[in-house]
Amino acid sequence: MSQPRTAALAGSLAVVAALALSACGAAPDNASTTADGKNAATATSAADFGGLDALAKAAKKEGTLHAIALPRDWANYGALIDGFTKKYGIKITVENPDGTSQDEINAVTSRKGQDRAPDVLDLGSSFALSAAQQGLLAPYKVASYAELPAGQKDPQARWYNDYGGYISIGCDAKRVKTCPTTFADLLKPQYKGQVALNGNPTKSGSAFGGVYAAALANGGSFDSIQPGLDFFAKLKKNGNYTPVESTPATVEKGETPISIDWDYLNAGYADEFKSKGVDWKVAVPTDGQFSQFYSQAINKDAPHPAAARLWQEYLYSTEGQNLWLKGYARPALMVAMEKAGTLDKTAAAKLPKVSGTPSFPTEAQQSKAKTVIAQGWAKAVSG
Repeated sequence: MSQPRTAALAGSLAVVAALALSACGAAPDNASTTADGKNAATATSAADFGGLDALAKAAKKEGTLHAIALPRDWANYGALIDGFTKKYGIKITVENPDGTSQDEINAVTSRKGQDRAPDVLDLGSSFALSAAQQGLLAPYKVASYAELPAGQKDPQARWYNDYGGYISIGCDAKRVKTCPTTFADLLKPQYKGQVALNGNPTKSGSAFGGVYAAALANGGSFDSIQPGLDFFAKLKKNGNYTPVESTPATVEKGETPISIDWDYLNAGYADEFKSKGVDWKVAVPTDGQFSQFYSQAINKDAPHPAAARLWQEYLYSTEGQNLWLKGYARPALMVAMEKAGTLDKTAAAKLPKVSGTPSFPTEAQQSKAKTVIAQGWAKAVSG
């Protein structure tokens, strides 16, 4: 249901205004370099640059941060963007807020050396892996890097997970007499033309997660996503699947009354829709429980390298992590913050209830799944 920027995958379990098209050319070197010659573009930690205060000073001198594909209503991004700007006085411009993870990677590769290139990236984990393999990301360890679970970060610190959730089924209870709560339910004839994904799984992390969850619900595994493709082919054949990509607008119009999406997005939209007369119900399907995180990363050629690194520090601070939580997303540092007593317990209590301990696909399993999706998705839902 959220915008197709939906791109996510990896872990434990994701301003608005178009980016002004500025002239080509990198940001002035002196804005990102200290008096003693330390360059933010090569700093691998705040300490490496002289400390957080020095990094903040350089970032303020740069004056802006270029981001891409960050909808304000996605996992509380609006509050995070506003909080960063209020704290540091740095303007954040967001290009193509409804874009996908692949759009982010394309912007990095096509605008290399240009001032309008994105400084930072929020990627589905499989896309973060791809970007790292392409050599597009800068290694940088935020202050809380050591507290991140080992499986939720790149050993070279080119990316690390930040927030995540479970695939869920959102449903407009005023338009749908009995809301589905499992993948098996979605095949029932009363849901004809009503079941949508948030994007295309070849480009979108949330849609990719939806197919993975469907695979788990139908005899598949992290090593076998094909049953997920088969499920959507069956959903298409019986007329229940609609190719309309679910967004808040399509939900309000009644075009996508049932949406497979991350639980933090569906839960957040439930709050948003109340004032608009939409009774949005959310269920994490028991037959296909799949969780993932989105990953943060810095463009290796970021035009504003100090601001890019400061943004990461903010996202992984106690303030930033609790803002994710207020957006119904599970922050990557949740366990560490619980132990430290810094977690917002009120926000944590509102998370969609899920039982059991989540497990996650490996890098190799994700890469294999992406290949299968790329080769078979169009055929599965064509016709």
